[in-house]
Amino acid sequence: MESLKNRMETQSLEDKSDDYAQNKETPKCPKCKDQMGFIEVRNGNEVWVRCSCIKWRRAQNLMKASEITDEFKKLGFKNFITDGKPGIIKEVYNAALEYFQEYESIKHERHNSIALLGQPGAGKTHLLTAISNNLMTRLHVPVLYFPYVEGFNDLKDDFNELEIKLDRMKNIDVLFIDDLFKPVRGKPRATEWQVEQMYSIINYRYLNYKPILISSELTVDEIVDIDEALGTRIFQMCRDYIVVIKGDRKVLNHRLVGV
Repeated sequence: MESLKNRMETQSLEDKSDDYAQNKETPKCPKCKDQMGFIEVRNGNEVWVRCSCIKWRRAQNLMKASEITDEFKKLGFKNFITDGKPGIIKEVYNAALEYFQEYESIKHERHNSIALLGQPGAGKTHLLTAISNNLMTRLHVPVLYFPYVEGFNDLKDDFNELEIKLDRMKNIDVLFIDDLFKPVRGKPRATEWQVEQMYSIINYRYLNYKPILISSELTVDEIVDIDEALGTRIFQMCRDYIVVIKGDRKVLNHRLVGV
């Protein structure tokens, strides 16, 4: 029993992903005192078992590694407002919720991804973030958030880390690309280098059946016009869960409410 206890304690100290193991503050788990294990009495015998807080810890670690901002971590399905909104907003909400509910059954299929396209300010990022947050906290699925504009600026600024970052984007369980080809003054941001890198990422995930979550102000046709090989792969991956939001911006863009 003592040797088992020692092994468990050693494993806990060596677990680099546990950001609480070295925490000197008040333990967050009253059961195991943040050691991820505790002694349980069964039939009069002491048994060293994993604490139930391990699932919570895994979710916290996934959230930290996702690169989703603290503000975005608050976004869920429950705080997405559909009351009084046009039918298309309810449609996009239902598509996002259904995608999360079906994720486990479709994640290895060709059509395992989702794309929310069109009108800025309609809640595309909110809903894809809600999917991401729920995947990490409830299903313990690793997600990586990549904001297109800021993300490519970071890639250009650090070429020494480029291959490492691209490799992570290719291999993460779920990749969330926000504002793909974000237009500036009506023209999509799509340099030859950006398209080349994005194609490399999407093609790898396409060939290996790895899901993507995509938001963009562009339609499918507009993405295909930028690069047909890239656009058609995205379409095929997201085909069962594509919603294009079009209409009066004063109605659809929540930032213009009251104008």
